[in-house]
Amino acid sequence: MRSQAITGFGKPLEEVELPTPSPTGTEILLKVTDCGVCHSDVHIHDGYFDMGGGNKLDVTQGRTLPITMGHEIAGEVVALGPNAEGVSIGQNYVVYPWIGCGKCGTCERGDEQLCGAPQALGVNEPGGYADHVLVPHARYLIDHAPLPASIAAPYMCSGLTAFGALKKIGDPGPNERVAIVGLGGVGMMGLQFAKNLFPSAPLAADIEESKLKAAQEAGAGAVYNSADPEAIAKVMADTHGGVYAAVDFVGSESSLAFASSIVRRGGKVIIVGLFGGGFSMPIPLFPMRAISIGGSFVGSLAETHEMMALVREGKIDPIPTATRPANAASQTLDDLRTGKIVGRVVLAH
Repeated sequence: MRSQAITGFGKPLEEVELPTPSPTGTEILLKVTDCGVCHSDVHIHDGYFDMGGGNKLDVTQGRTLPITMGHEIAGEVVALGPNAEGVSIGQNYVVYPWIGCGKCGTCERGDEQLCGAPQALGVNEPGGYADHVLVPHARYLIDHAPLPASIAAPYMCSGLTAFGALKKIGDPGPNERVAIVGLGGVGMMGLQFAKNLFPSAPLAADIEESKLKAAQEAGAGAVYNSADPEAIAKVMADTHGGVYAAVDFVGSESSLAFASSIVRRGGKVIIVGLFGGGFSMPIPLFPMRAISIGGSFVGSLAETHEMMALVREGKIDPIPTATRPANAASQTLDDLRTGKIVGRVVLAH
């Protein structure tokens, strides 16, 4: 099979030929039809995450090149292991990629995405930037009909990351607002889910006017340019003291500073984005403002089924999605780095 693979961190992806895997046990082999390109792929490709202050988190250790990324996978079942049950050759699915060891307490309580020995497809194991992908068990295959595969695939990270973060907010009252900070592909997903999950239309913030316009057209209750020195004061005035919760889909120093400044007393900040940097706040302000700041990493398999039920019922408007050929993977990563992509790009095989 052909794979668009990392052969050197920070270098353009190269097409390599690898043996097509044969499924054993409960494994299922999919012929990949579509695979979304995620911003976290950029960090894996670079080999590090920016931790701020000139510090970097090295993610090259323990990885053997070549590496096949791609965790927003959709495909057709083409082969079954002898113990695989519940699926048939020729069926089409999206893949839940956030697979754990299946043995630890974290996995047993249903939070495989937080497993300390992860086996996530496209991150720890070969993923969807290839003609084929091996899935360890049928429980990770999710029906996406009637959605096209190109629309369904990004929900396995972009959608699930947004949905999982919003589920951590809780239940705002009818007059309380939730703010979406950062309107890239994941942020726009978050906007759509927030419209469905909460009683009031979400607020939206970004530094790019084109993204604010897109959010307004997608149903945001109000939009704010977070680079505007008056933006924080405007949000505080419009919400009578701040939002119930702010979800930071950028994860930069400036976006988190904005998100933490617009929540009301007792509010929540959920950090999703991985752009990088550092954050500090005087410790006494935590109890004085009674705010909580936490992180969110994708979502559970149970949350995936809950999310996809909403999507299949037509309750979530799809974000802008562009399709490119598989050999455009490297250029697409470059475009993500420079902020040229609105919505999501899906590689078609």
